[in-house]
Amino acid sequence: MATFRLALIQLHVSSIKSDNLTRACGLVRKAATQGANIVSLPECFNSPYGTNYFPEYAEKIPGESTQKLSEVAKECSIYLIGGSIPEEDSGKLYNTCAVFGPDGDLLVKHRKLHLFDIDVPGKITFQESKTLSPGDSFSTFETPYCRVGLGICYDIRFAELAQVYAQKGCQLLVYPGAFNLTTGPAHWELLQRGRAVDNQVYVATASPARDDKASYVAWGHSTVVSPWGEVLAKAGTEETIVYSDIDLKKVAEIRQQIPIFSQKRSDLYAVEAKKP
Repeated sequence: MATFRLALIQLHVSSIKSDNLTRACGLVRKAATQGANIVSLPECFNSPYGTNYFPEYAEKIPGESTQKLSEVAKECSIYLIGGSIPEEDSGKLYNTCAVFGPDGDLLVKHRKLHLFDIDVPGKITFQESKTLSPGDSFSTFETPYCRVGLGICYDIRFAELAQVYAQKGCQLLVYPGAFNLTTGPAHWELLQRGRAVDNQVYVATASPARDDKASYVAWGHSTVVSPWGEVLAKAGTEETIVYSDIDLKKVAEIRQQIPIFSQKRSDLYAVEAKKP
């Protein structure tokens, strides 16, 4: 199956977890009625984004939020990329994306690998590492369409991760992410297009909707980029669903036209996975 419909849910996230879950599941159902085969929620979709919120909103997996995701994935018979939630496990907190298949089974759990610790003087300072621990494994899952690789937000800045996923045969990379009003206008689209062109893959990002009253204001602009680096679909800042019909034949065509994978100088350099 060379074509499928991808949907990105740009959810307005409130401080009320139950409301976030109800509205997220409602939008997943709406996307499914529009023919979406793979649906992604945004980073931190059940909780406000902030180090002070993570301990309060954290859950086990499986838990309340992921149970709802499992149920709606099965009900709609879709692949559901569950954005991310704060996860508690053995006394540690993680920023975690759980993926469910059309039968409601958990396919993979991606814990954010690269924690968002930045300091741009006069603009933004943030330290996820104050409360979160990093994951330590690659995360891919199979669909009838293609293999999909997962990252969360800051993970997109690390080109090596995307290269490893391309080596593993992924043709779509999905990054639920909440960039901000400093890094968003500067790097959000640039990074997606870079990862797409470097690896000749589709790249998609799912952001929360912008809430100017929130303590952390997300950039929005959930996006789908082609292996040629074209922006195929892009949201504004409001709550919405972005759809894109993905044609995997484009991946094969572009790789034939510009065969960078067979032209890499492995005698001079290499990017390699240190773990499976």
